[in-house]
Amino acid sequence: MDYNSKLKDEQIDTLFEVILKINTIEECYMFFEDICTVKELKSLSQRLQVAKMLRNNKTYTEIEENTGASTATISRVSRCLNYGADGYNIMLDRMDKK
Repeated sequence: MDYNSKLKDEQIDTLFEVILKINTIEECYMFFEDICTVKELKSLSQRLQVAKMLRNNKTYTEIEENTGASTATISRVSRCLNYGADGYNIMLDRMDKK
């Protein structure tokens, strides 16, 4: 697949190439603890949880109560699920098959 992203540049390509070389959950923890702040990592994981809950037809109130995400974050994730690059859906579909 040849994806044309607005973000695409050499530095981001390098980051993604490194991520694709991670082999285990332990390596993920080691790498992401070094490259992200705790807050950044919590925000990323929160967004993924929001996406999962939206796909399971949970209400904004339920999502807010369960994840602590703001309605702005929930709305942003919802927009990505419906009109984005389809990244959430592809990854969540793969996780569902697991």
